[in-house]
Amino acid sequence: MARTRIALGGSALVTAAALAAGLTGCGAADMTRQSSPYADAKGSRTVTLSVQSWVGAQANVAVAQYLLEHELGYRVDTVQIDEVPAWDALSQGRVDAILEDWGHPDQEKRYIDDKKTIKRGGELGVTGHIGWFVPTYFAEQHPDVTDWKNLNKYADRFRTAESGGKGQLLDGSPSYVTNDKALVKNLDLDYQVVFAGSEAAQITQIKQFAKERKPFLSYWYKPQWLFEKVPMTEVKLPAYQDGCDADPAKVACAYPHTPLQKFLNARFADGGGDAAAFLKKFRWTTDMQNDVALMIADQKLSPQEAAGRWVKENESTWRTWLPS
Repeated sequence: MARTRIALGGSALVTAAALAAGLTGCGAADMTRQSSPYADAKGSRTVTLSVQSWVGAQANVAVAQYLLEHELGYRVDTVQIDEVPAWDALSQGRVDAILEDWGHPDQEKRYIDDKKTIKRGGELGVTGHIGWFVPTYFAEQHPDVTDWKNLNKYADRFRTAESGGKGQLLDGSPSYVTNDKALVKNLDLDYQVVFAGSEAAQITQIKQFAKERKPFLSYWYKPQWLFEKVPMTEVKLPAYQDGCDADPAKVACAYPHTPLQKFLNARFADGGGDAAAFLKKFRWTTDMQNDVALMIADQKLSPQEAAGRWVKENESTWRTWLPS
């Protein structure tokens, strides 16, 4: 996720084989240069949504798409684009909306304040947080590992074949918001950042470590359904303060807690009718997002099957999102 820095989303954050049905994750074909046939289609009841590569963001889009199609009668196209290029596509009208952004201040200034080609769509209702995590079974045995000052003490326990004799800090995709290389250097930690390549690959490694009850240290983020399957405990980094991450090379503090935001193409925001009104009102909770994400990633439902099940069980919530 995270996440100008680049995420989550992650966050973000999966090979096409990892999420075979419907919306794929990080590592799928880059569609940055592809235009949806429906985006910015004047006078037509069509909507194009940018899909970030982590499963929580896919859950947002799945539910929004289901309701736009089944309740409001729109045709919805989805396009997967990495986080920063998605802002370019949104500005150009190649997509109409981004439903989960983890914070890109440079893009906000350029496209919202200066060019005025993008408008804010309001908060998603979910607060994102990136951090370093160890498995709870290891933290219970070694409580002091949850203080970053003690990480070097355990570096040999986290060593892998990929970490070059140092402890391994497992990251997902280099395209996510990550300060980890700077943190390792600036906090003088005997660790090597190792990228799994995608959220799905990182999940696979974490599950394998957990199956074998091995210790691991991993970049991870909330909300994320995996916590339900592999309990993890956060390592306390130096406290985050406003501006402590302003210089990417000098970062020596924790990641912030970020209220996740929605953004709309400016023309769509003003002239997108019921679809734009609905997306502005779309707001749910972390638990709701995790429910849908779990169905997609763990129960292997297609995104639209998961969305349909959630919609059936939560009418009192989504009815409030529909235009009056």
